[in-house]
Amino acid sequence: MLTTHRIVGLACLLLATCSSVMAQQPTADAVSHPGRQIYQQACATCHGNPDMPRAHSFETLRMMNTQTLTLALTEGIMSAQGASLSPAQRAQVIEYLARPDGTDAWLASMRCAADRRQINLQPAAAFSGFGVDANNSRFLTSAAAGLNNADMSRLELAWSIAFPDTTTMRAAPVIVGNTLFTIAGDTGHILALDIQSGCVQWDYASPNPIRASLSYGELGNSGQMALVFGDTRGNVQAINAESGQSIWIKDGRASTNGGRVSGSVILHEDKIIVPISDSGVGAGADPTFECCIGHGAVTALNAVTGDKLWEYHTMPAATYTAAVNSAGVKLRGPSGAPVWATPTVDGQRGLVYIATGENTSHPATDTSDAIIALDLETGSVRWLFQALANDVWNMACGRRAGPNCPDQQVSALKDYDFGGPAVLVERAGGDVLLAGQKSGDLWALNPDTGAVLWHQRIGDGTALGGNHWGITTDGERVYLPINDPGVARPGFNPRPGMYSFFVGNGESSWTYPLQADCGNGRDARVLRCDSRFGFSATPLMIDGALVSGGLDGRLFIFDSDTGSVLFQFDTAQEFVTSNGIPGKGGAIDAHAIAAGSGMLFVGSGYGSFGQTPGNVLLAFKPRAD
Repeated sequence: MLTTHRIVGLACLLLATCSSVMAQQPTADAVSHPGRQIYQQACATCHGNPDMPRAHSFETLRMMNTQTLTLALTEGIMSAQGASLSPAQRAQVIEYLARPDGTDAWLASMRCAADRRQINLQPAAAFSGFGVDANNSRFLTSAAAGLNNADMSRLELAWSIAFPDTTTMRAAPVIVGNTLFTIAGDTGHILALDIQSGCVQWDYASPNPIRASLSYGELGNSGQMALVFGDTRGNVQAINAESGQSIWIKDGRASTNGGRVSGSVILHEDKIIVPISDSGVGAGADPTFECCIGHGAVTALNAVTGDKLWEYHTMPAATYTAAVNSAGVKLRGPSGAPVWATPTVDGQRGLVYIATGENTSHPATDTSDAIIALDLETGSVRWLFQALANDVWNMACGRRAGPNCPDQQVSALKDYDFGGPAVLVERAGGDVLLAGQKSGDLWALNPDTGAVLWHQRIGDGTALGGNHWGITTDGERVYLPINDPGVARPGFNPRPGMYSFFVGNGESSWTYPLQADCGNGRDARVLRCDSRFGFSATPLMIDGALVSGGLDGRLFIFDSDTGSVLFQFDTAQEFVTSNGIPGKGGAIDAHAIAAGSGMLFVGSGYGSFGQTPGNVLLAFKPRAD
């Protein structure tokens, strides 16, 4: 029997990869299924609670497949909760929730004609990965993008495709010549798509789900042009970009540490830099869990072989601290400071800049909520900047704090991660390292020392607000998207919108406050449209235009000098797709915006955190006037 202490045993199965846009309704067999009682006792407290914004709804859980649920409960973010069930109970609840495993038949109709399957890797990559360049600027020249500022006001939808078993479109693609290499939603496939039509040139089935974006380049001096990426088991994979064949799969995690790869790996010359996200943040919700273990790390792999060169840990391994929680369970620490943002490589200084999240148990470390410079050759720390000390938080810290929520007397309890990478700006007047934080802060640091040059703050920040997934810059200005979900209340004034500052001195350039749009039926199409409409996804600069997307599905393109709106498009709608799969747009979040070869690409749908799911990849091009 499940005890009351295990009521939250499976609570908040968040951040798992969801699997279908269309929710299944329970059948008569499902109602009588033995896993139903386990779900009601162990899961429903959170998954049926609208005050738990990080927890998927029951309908969303029933969109997941067996692989996703099993991985989450045995090796993933909910492994501690899964361990609280017997193997039989775990199997029953997975069987009850999981949708029937699908097939890959959907790919057959998407195959390109034989004469369109040849991939040309001779052109330089227009979009080589999430950050566009090693500095993670997210800036494209008009030559690289094949688009200019004048094109942005006359964009039209060229094609759309939908992916089955998908609710989340989070990853950035790679674009080389006439091929778009992309992660196919939650299907576990990577596809090489013909840019003009969206047909499939080749596909690769990953053995594990993928959350991170792709990176592209030559593996050292091997002559092999490859796509490299991390998966949810902490593996790093390299596949041949021309053929889609696997080159190698290696464990990218640091020793004596678990975790997964959530940010993009970085391919730099003969090295692959791997960010590892592990913290125990989800396990803390279980009162019986000895909170917490797990911490962030970074590893460097040999690009040709995948062999590990060095590893860095954000803290030592957790041990028992002699403290107990209010349920009498022993506590462990330190833990946390995950690295779920993409690293930045500074070849000139020989540095790797990483950004970290909060601690999840005491004792607090100086590596949480921090920007850290590591030596590129050894992984040793060259300098460290901590933006917020004593930010110790885990998922026991909801509106009703659970036994594992850290002591408020000695904890900031903010969850103010750096969710996006540090961005290096090379300037004649002195280089600047920029980073946005979920507190709403924008920091400008000296890349040689980590000293603060200037900083600005917009609003109060929240655990899901402030600057969530990163910033962009054209070298003169830096652009800070602010999410801030929720409605105004005493003590909290959300400020969702876009904010521009001059890189040299931090002075404001322009602002665009964002307002909710729930008219014209959008209140029915967009979940929580009155409070979930801020800019969370990492924006993209193209020539003199700034592309950003809202959690309510609205795509905006601004003039980067003035902030005037050049283009707007509502992606939160149903689409008649070119591959015939029912398509639905939703929240635009994470790394979902990219461009190259004369087209703009947007993944629409993000089912986590109570946001609107979706499964479409949208391709825009300038209208032929």
